[in-house]
Amino acid sequence: MKILVVDDEDKIRSIVRMYFTKEGFGIEEAANGKEALERLKTEKYDLIILDIMMPDIDGWTVCREVRAKSSVPIIMLTAKGEEVDRIVGLEMGADDYVVKPFSPRELLARVKAVLRRSARNQDNGDNKENINGDTKVSVEINTETRSVTVCGQPVSLTVKEFDLMCYMSRHPGRAYTRDELLQGVWGFDYYGDTRTVDTHVNRLRDKLNKVPGCPDIIRTVWGVGYKYEVVE
Repeated sequence: MKILVVDDEDKIRSIVRMYFTKEGFGIEEAANGKEALERLKTEKYDLIILDIMMPDIDGWTVCREVRAKSSVPIIMLTAKGEEVDRIVGLEMGADDYVVKPFSPRELLARVKAVLRRSARNQDNGDNKENINGDTKVSVEINTETRSVTVCGQPVSLTVKEFDLMCYMSRHPGRAYTRDELLQGVWGFDYYGDTRTVDTHVNRLRDKLNKVPGCPDIIRTVWGVGYKYEVVE
């Protein structure tokens, strides 16, 4: 698998390259956000390790630009430990975050966990299913192309947003707690908390609600969590 490491510190990129190449990963580097965006125009990657604090074009801007076109997994690096920075990263579509200074082994474990979760949440059965059948609101989830179409209109989702919708739609009407969604979508080896679920549900809802005529598919179950609602 090919990983793009974006960081303005040569030492950080060198350490990541050393540890990850030993594990069989292909590593490409970008020393700043501008270089990263240029690479992404012509190259495809399985995952991006993205520093937040960089001159000129910061990691948040790069993440936003990437998410406008791609659902490639992103792990953000930040020298700040404040909760707000982690939340902003997740709201922009990052799949995980690591606070500097970090252990290369921890970063490697996080990368493997994100890649495992992405592969694990792909359906092993039919690649395409019309969740709502012959109802007024048609929702089609294609697990091969990892795409979602609502009322004939494609909806661009991040990796985690797609995984979340796919997971909940397998049991329409069932109420999931935040802990169940965290474990089912992010996995038992995830280091975050249940606020991550709220952040991604809100982002998913916003995208679905932009489709004309689409009612609330993901609904809040007060005191419990969330459910995927079949619309009759």
